[in-house]
Amino acid sequence: MAQKFRLWVGIDWASEAHEISLVNEEGKVFGQYSVEHSGTGLNKLVDLLTRLCDGKVEQAAVAIEVPRGAVVETLMDRGFRVFSINPKQLDRFRDRHSVAGAKDDRRDAFVLADSLRTDQHCFREVRLDDPIVIQLREITRATEHLKADLRRCTNRLREQLHRYYPQLLGLCPAADEPWFWALLQLAPTPTDGAHLRPGRVKSLLKRHHIRRFTGDELLAALRTPPLHVAPGVVEAATEAIALLLPRAVLMSEQVARCEKRITTLLEELEAQGQNGEHHDARILLSLPGVGPGVAATMLAEASQPLADRDYHCLRSRGGAAPVTRQSGKGRSVSMRRACNAQLRNALHHWAWNAVLVAPRFRARYDALRQRGHGHPRALRSVADALLRVLAAMLKERTLYDETRGKGPATQAAA
Repeated sequence: MAQKFRLWVGIDWASEAHEISLVNEEGKVFGQYSVEHSGTGLNKLVDLLTRLCDGKVEQAAVAIEVPRGAVVETLMDRGFRVFSINPKQLDRFRDRHSVAGAKDDRRDAFVLADSLRTDQHCFREVRLDDPIVIQLREITRATEHLKADLRRCTNRLREQLHRYYPQLLGLCPAADEPWFWALLQLAPTPTDGAHLRPGRVKSLLKRHHIRRFTGDELLAALRTPPLHVAPGVVEAATEAIALLLPRAVLMSEQVARCEKRITTLLEELEAQGQNGEHHDARILLSLPGVGPGVAATMLAEASQPLADRDYHCLRSRGGAAPVTRQSGKGRSVSMRRACNAQLRNALHHWAWNAVLVAPRFRARYDALRQRGHGHPRALRSVADALLRVLAAMLKERTLYDETRGKGPATQAAA
């Protein structure tokens, strides 16, 4: 049951100043303020709210769209209960107060406060995450951004090489490996590649542990007759490549450091188990197909559903739950698009890895494919089954056991 509050506070978050609306038990606005986004401004807000509820902060409920940040953390540090809501849901609540579609920051603050007063069950109460989980969230997101930037950089590198040096791309079509960048630094043009000494080539391959071809095979590729290009093309392309290579090398090193840091943070979380119980991180890592990247994203992006052992929230937030639309005789089931993108990607990789290494989930995948479902649809069903198993394991505080509960996971989805 929803707790009884005396004061409802709506905060429309902004980068410079937040609009605040205060609503009483009758739904009447008795105060509206604008608070600067600064330590002084937030402290004044907390002091004001504390006075208004006579120091009984547990009788005040705060509604906000952003479930984390300095505003949320300041309020929770002083004992206030904070509730968050999806912006799309807030848009629907706004229609109750203005059918004309009027919108401004103060109105949004009022809608937040009044909706929390009448529909608390639609909000999610915010809880502060473990400090390690907060670090894990930032480092996993930074890793994804670095990988995306690295892909863009290597794509541009590949396009430049395609202009004048395609024989080099035969050795590494994606142009995304450190040994390839080192080779390109040694031989930036076809002429340099044709005159490269065998000893330097073999040393490079040995240093980077490349065994898929020999030094002689590499030299043969470098000595392939080059393309005939217009004067100035080689010079222009090599200048562009000289700018791209240091960036690619730097981002690759940063990705490696981030992945190492993720592993360290996961080990710290695993060590937090108490009284012989396994920590959630260790339980998650015991499942087939879960590596450090998937585990880190799951713990960072779904920390509260994991803590609540909420299977339905996990499958919805990760995009594994389908969306059903039915009206009259018409009925359609489609992929859920309103979900956490990072979590969706993690579930996709987890499901495919599980299919490759675990016969139980391979059987489910094959059954769905035989029924005519596509690869993405089958993987979403596998991810759904994995989340069901994970939720049960978290409730029982047990590690994964291949011999238990084979029935539901091996049956194809209806």
